[in-house]
Parts: sequence; C-alpha cells; structure tokens
Amino acid sequence: MSNKNKFGFAPVETDTPTQRNRSVGPMGAAIRDTAESLTESTEAKVEQRRQNAEDAKTYRSAQADGLVLSRVSLSEVHIDDLPRDRMELEAVAAADEMEELKSSIRARGQKEPVELYEGADGRLQIKKGWRRFTALSQLFAETQDDAFATIIARVERSEERRLSRYIDMVEENVVREDLTFAEMAQVAITAADDLGVDERDPQALVGVLYAALHKVKKSYIRSFVSLLMYLGGDLQWPKSVPRNVGVDAARRLKAEEGAATDLKQRLRAAATPDAQNEVLRSFVAAPSAAPKKPVKAPKQKFEFHVGDTKITARQGECRIVSGVDYASVPKRQLEQAIKAFEEILRSEAGPRVRDL
Repeated sequence: MSNKNKFGFAPVETDTPTQRNRSVGPMGAAIRDTAESLTESTEAKVEQRRQNAEDAKTYRSAQADGLVLSRVSLSEVHIDDLPRDRMELEAVAAADEMEELKSSIRARGQKEPVELYEGADGRLQIKKGWRRFTALSQLFAETQDDAFATIIARVERSEERRLSRYIDMVEENVVREDLTFAEMAQVAITAADDLGVDERDPQALVGVLYAALHKVKKSYIRSFVSLLMYLGGDLQWPKSVPRNVGVDAARRLKAEEGAATDLKQRLRAAATPDAQNEVLRSFVAAPSAAPKKPVKAPKQKFEFHVGDTKITARQGECRIVSGVDYASVPKRQLEQAIKAFEEILRSEAGPRVRDL
C-alpha cells in the first residue's frame, strides 16, 4: 500500500530526536562552585557581623555595669569622693592585718578585684576594696615594682544612685563581719549628711544600708547612731566601745535630758580607750538623776447587789444597773436621789471622799 496520500505527498521522515547533554563542564563547574562558595561566604560574613555586633553590645553593657575586669593604673584611682566605711583609716593602714595582706599579694598577686566607679568629674573612685588598694599602693611605694603599679578592678560607668554606692561599699565588710557597730553607725550618719542622698534621717538609713542584717543587729546600730550623735567627737575611740556598753549608754542618754553634757566633759579627760569605756560604764551604772515618775496606784473596784440592783464602784465611778427605766423617771426626782446619795457619802465617809 502506498504511503502517499491523495495529494501525492508522502509523510516527512524525521530522525529520532537525541537528548542534549546538559552535564556541566569543567569551566561551568568551577563557576558554580565559586558562586556557591561566594554565597556561603557572604552569608557567613553577615552572620559573623551580626554576632560581632551582638557581642559588642553585650560587652559594652557588661562593662557599663562593672562586670568586666580591667587592669587600672594606681595613679588613676582616687578615694576622695565616697566617705569610707572605716574609722581611723591611718591606723588600719598601719595595722598588722595590712602587712599580712601585703605579704599575700607579694607572694600570690591580687586575687580579688576591687570595684571602682566613674565619678561626676570622670575620675575613677574606689567603691569596694580600699584595703587592697592601700596594700598595693604601699607595695609599689616600697619596691617601685611595676607588678604593683596596677590594680585589677571592675569599673562601673553607668549612672547609679549615690545611696546604692554606700550600700555596695559596706556590703562586703558587713557580710564578713569586719565592721564595728560604731563604724556602721557612722556610715549612716555620713550618708544622711550627703547631699546626693535623699534620706536625711540616719536612723531610717540604717534600715536601708543594712537591710540584710537581723533586726536585732540593726537595733544595735541605731543605738550607736544615737550614741555618736549625742557625744560627737568627745567619744574619741568609738570603735573600742563594747556593744552592750554603747547600747546602754545610748538608752540612758535618751532617757535623761542634759546627761550628755557632764558625760562629754568626763570623756574628754579620758586618755585611753580603756579609760573612755570605764567612763561609759560608770555613767551607765550610776543612779539615775532623772525624777522618777509617780507610781500609779493599781485600779481597784468592787461590786455588790442591793436587791435586784447591781452596784459597781471604782475610782471616780459608781455604776448602777437595774431593771428600772431611769429615762422615764422625772429629772427632778433623779436629782434629789443623787443629792441624797452625795449627802450620805459626805457625812459617813468624811475626808476620804473628795468634795462632790
């Protein structure tokens, strides 16, 4: 049978189509690899930049909060902005304990960082670690060794309430029980005089500065606040005052107005801490010069019955309870009954009854 159609045309014969080889050649593979590598590298760099920015932000925040350790030159550190929580700083600097601390730093280096803050004038000030700063300063002055010329510190540069700095200053020593009651009281007094602190009452500041302490210890501190405020500089060795002596002396000074004048004169004559404390003990033990309040006689009363009427008698009062409706009794009749009652009391009780 002919393959031609009625028009005489035969079907067009076509070759079987061949599949195009789409495999990547060496050059294409190299270009593709390069493009993929560039994309991955770009994404990695973007992620790295993002991480670096996040790390920098975290670091700046930690640095502002004083969480980053820095090595600071001793010459950049000052101690004149925040009053210290210790009395007799010169004696502390020359004490045996300071020599022990210097020996430790000389042998092992500074192990505990101090805490600094940036003052209003931009200078770095000591908040915690006055003893470590003093020990390093003495070591550098004695040896001129550069190993002691710097101090490891946390530097807080953020804005902070001044009262919070007082709290931070005393916190470490309070936890270590390294401050006397007199020193803790003096911090409260000093803070109350600080214009940067809103609270002006040192007694109230005791509760803020030493919030973590037991209420009994806070009561002792408040007693020493009173003692220091009563006696001022005439109490020459406040750190040496025993707790009970100080508390009892403060209580008596509060109870006896004017007693501080004589006590201050006697304290000025004391030549030693022991002599001072003996003056305080004798003051506490001496008989009180304050007039004693009259002792009130205990209240007395008695009750009895007259028929169905109950009578209750006490100082200044006689109560009658019965079933009678006294509101319905004419006023004139009640007045006559009361006058008769008073007349009988006057005539039979005599001087024991006041004029009625």
